[in-house]
Amino acid sequence: MSAPIVRFAPSPTGRIHIGNARTALYNWLFAKHNGGQFVLRFDDTDKARSKEEYAVGISEDLAWLGIEPDRVEKQSARFADYQKVTDELKAKGLLYPCFETADELERRRSRQRSRGLPPIYDRSALKESDEERSELEAQGRKPHWRFLLPNYSGDVSNIERTEVHWDDVFRGEQTVDLGSMSDPVLIREDGSWLYTLPSIIDDEAFGITHVIRGADHITNTGAQIAIFNALGYTPPAFGHHNLLTGSEGEGLSKRLGSLSLQSLREDGFEAMAVSSLASLIGTSDPVEAIADIADLASRFDPLKVSKSPARFDVAELEGLNSKLIHDMPYEVIADRVSIPEGVDGEQFWNATKGNLSKVTELGQWNDVVAGEITPLIDAEDRDMITAAANSLPAEPWDETSWKAWTTAVKADTGRKGKSLFMPLRKAITGSASGPDLSKLLPLIGRKTVLARLA
Repeated sequence: MSAPIVRFAPSPTGRIHIGNARTALYNWLFAKHNGGQFVLRFDDTDKARSKEEYAVGISEDLAWLGIEPDRVEKQSARFADYQKVTDELKAKGLLYPCFETADELERRRSRQRSRGLPPIYDRSALKESDEERSELEAQGRKPHWRFLLPNYSGDVSNIERTEVHWDDVFRGEQTVDLGSMSDPVLIREDGSWLYTLPSIIDDEAFGITHVIRGADHITNTGAQIAIFNALGYTPPAFGHHNLLTGSEGEGLSKRLGSLSLQSLREDGFEAMAVSSLASLIGTSDPVEAIADIADLASRFDPLKVSKSPARFDVAELEGLNSKLIHDMPYEVIADRVSIPEGVDGEQFWNATKGNLSKVTELGQWNDVVAGEITPLIDAEDRDMITAAANSLPAEPWDETSWKAWTTAVKADTGRKGKSLFMPLRKAITGSASGPDLSKLLPLIGRKTVLARLA
């Protein structure tokens, strides 16, 4: 395979959710696995809903995942190119005006269903004369424009089975029958383009070799290949991956903010935990925490992706997040965390990371090591705590100091096991659980420990 050029084409009408991110990741991983390029193209032809703040937010989300585009484009800067091709299609009779309203079209589809006919557009607009169209325009009607699919023989009303085939990157051989489809609307009544035509023009202009997207676009691909051919373009290869749902099987929605990358980031999840789960769920590979996106790219294989939808479960994400943090070396996290003054950062991180599920939880251990806490000392443990204070060894301390101290307290008090360790932990840290005290004790220091035992 020659080096591929792929594109991720979000509409900047909201923040992207994990389902969108899966598509972005699969494009990125495919490109990098094969030494190719990744184009970020903002499909912002919808002037009313597209906002620059969303484009900025989407770029931030992708950067957080580790996706760095080789090229960034905006469709709003290319209207002249789209208009030129639009005029060419109209001149060829391949783009024709239709004046039916949405209600009229729905009533027509209902009649077709009642007669046992497929509810596809019957091309009645092609039978209208110039005079009839002029009359409709005089009534204030504005047309939408449809592309004439090549699914007929002679008379355009004689629609017949017309198969379009492609070898799908994810699914293998695919077939779509153009005869079972309505001529797609390419231009709205207000004159604005829908997604399809600008996308095809851009794919040609930017040299896109592979279009990788969700399985909900499979049927659309047949019509799009027909448009590529009508324009004299060579269609790219197509790949349709399985879709993601929420943990209960519900669909994901950008408008509802379902599992948006912004919310996952704000909730403290690691980017590679999100990328690992989004990329590996619904594949034949084990779902595990991968620390480096380049490692994900090296093992990426579209044929490992299942054809069935996959469920993205936040509980599973939490497990991967914890695993990443527990294995994370200090140098990876050093510029993201606040370490108590005078405390060795690497030592502090190694002592506490095993008890973290998110990096944001590290702050609670700052106070335990170098701040103010409220020691928890039960009345029945008071004498034992006093004896422990009297047995506290001199500094310097290291990881052997905790064992030496508890051995001495055990000899002095007769306490052992939980009845020995738990009261000491609660008095020193103010909590019944936490990091290994053999690692934490040298960070807290003798002076602070003695004050908490008093």
